[in-house]
Amino acid sequence: MDNSGTNLVWIIAALVDFAIKVAALIVIPRRRKPTAAMAWLLAIFLIPYVGIILYLLIGTFKLPKKRRDEQARIDQVIRETVRDAGLATMDDSWPRWFQRVVLQNEKLTGIPASFGNHATLLGDYQGSIDAMTAEIDTATTFVHVEFFIVAWDETTRGFFAAMERAVARGVTVRLLADHLSSAKIPGSKETFAELDRIGVKWSWMLPVQIFKGKYQRPDLRNHRKLVVVDGRVGFMGSQNLIARSYDSPKNIKRGLQWQELMTRITGPVVAGVNTVFLSDWFIETGERLTDHVPAPEIARSTAADALLCQVVPSGPGYETENNLRMFLSLIYGATEKVIITSPYFVPDEAMVYAITTACQRGLDVQLFVSEQADQWLVGHAQRSYYSDLLEAGVRIFMYPAPYILHAKHMSIDEDIAFIGSSNMDIRSFSLNAESSLLVRGESFVHAMREVEQGYRDAGRELTLAQWRKEPLRATFFDGLARLTSAVN
Repeated sequence: MDNSGTNLVWIIAALVDFAIKVAALIVIPRRRKPTAAMAWLLAIFLIPYVGIILYLLIGTFKLPKKRRDEQARIDQVIRETVRDAGLATMDDSWPRWFQRVVLQNEKLTGIPASFGNHATLLGDYQGSIDAMTAEIDTATTFVHVEFFIVAWDETTRGFFAAMERAVARGVTVRLLADHLSSAKIPGSKETFAELDRIGVKWSWMLPVQIFKGKYQRPDLRNHRKLVVVDGRVGFMGSQNLIARSYDSPKNIKRGLQWQELMTRITGPVVAGVNTVFLSDWFIETGERLTDHVPAPEIARSTAADALLCQVVPSGPGYETENNLRMFLSLIYGATEKVIITSPYFVPDEAMVYAITTACQRGLDVQLFVSEQADQWLVGHAQRSYYSDLLEAGVRIFMYPAPYILHAKHMSIDEDIAFIGSSNMDIRSFSLNAESSLLVRGESFVHAMREVEQGYRDAGRELTLAQWRKEPLRATFFDGLARLTSAVN
C-alpha cells in the first residue's frame, strides 16, 4: 500500500474514533448519574475498543422495554385493585415525614401499607429454613417460593421434602430462581431435576438464553428472597435457599459461613409479598395467576404490638430506584438513631451525604459490616468509604471472620425499620430486583436492637486511629475498586 492509501486508512480511523467519542458523549450521560457516566466515558476514551465492547454488553442498566412495560402494567393493576381497599389510614400518631415515605413508596410501586401485622425475626440459619419448611407442611392451597439462589443440598433437603409432601396433598407449589446465580451452583442440574420429579412448577428469573431469544444485560439479576404459604404467612429477608457455605469448595476451604436475618410475617402485608411473587411469575411465564390464585381474607390484628408494614419492590424493571429513595428518606427523617447492616456497603454519593449529614445533625449512626469479604473487588470498594464515614462520626462494627454478615436491615430511632434482600450498594439500588419490608412498631425495632447487640458482642469496633494504620497497598486497591464500582 502506498503512502496515500496509508494516510487514507489513518484518516478514516481517526474519523471513526472521533465519531465514537462524540456519540459516547451524547448517549452515555442520558439519564445516568454523573459518576457512572464519567466512568464509562473514561473507559471508552482510554481503552476504546474494550470500553465499547463492555458498554455494549453491560451498559444498559434497565431491563428491556418490554419487561419494563409489563412491570408498569402490573403496577397499574395493583393500584386499581387496592384503590378503595383502605388498608392503612394515616393518623396523627405517624410522624409527618414518615407519612410521606409511605406515600412515596405507594406512588412508586402501587403497594400500600397495612395495619394489623405481626413479624418475628429469624437469625438462626438452619432455624429459618426449618420455620419455612414447617409452614409449607401446613399449606392447603398454594406455596410460592422465590430465591436468588436455590440448591438441593443437606441444608435444604427438608424444605424440598416439604414441597414434595405439599404437591402430594394437591397443593400447587410454584418456584422462581434467578437463572445465572442458581445455574452456576454445584449440583444445579440435580436441583432442578428434583423439582421436576416432585412436581413443583418452576421458572428461571431473568434467563440469559441467547438462542431462545431471552437476553438482557447479564448482571441484571433478581435478588429477591421470599416465601408465601396460602396467602396467610410469608417470609422475607437476606437468606438464600442453600447451605450456609453456599456449597462452594472455595468457601468451604476458607471456612466461610453466612450469617443471615429473615422475618416471618402474618397479616394483610402477606398479600403485598405475594403480589411481588405474582408479578415476577407473570413477567417470567406469561401466566396471570390473579385469575385463579385465591386471595384469602386475612384478619388484621388489633393487639397493642401489631405492626404497620409495607412491601417495597425495586429493581431495573422500574423507572427509578425505589429502595434507594426509601433509604434516603428514612435516614433524613431520623431524629435520634440510624443503624445500618449491610454485607456489601458501596453507597452512591447521595447515600454517603445522607449518612454523614445524620452524624452532623447529632444522630447516633452505626454501621455493621463483615470483617472478611467474600468478594475481593466489593470488599475493597467497601473499605474505601471507611475513612470518610469514621471521620464524620459513624461507628463501624466488624462482624468476625470466618462469618460473612449477609443480613440486610436498618433501624431508625425506636420504632421504624426495614428488612429485606437489598444491600446498601449501587448494584442493589440500580441493577438487582430487590424486595424490602418497611415496618413501624416499637416491638419489632426492639427485637432488631437485640440482633444488633449480638453483632456488637460477637465482633469489634473499628476506630479511626486503627484505620489510619492500614497499609498503603490496601489503600491503593481500595481506591481502584471504588472507581470500578461507579460503572453501572
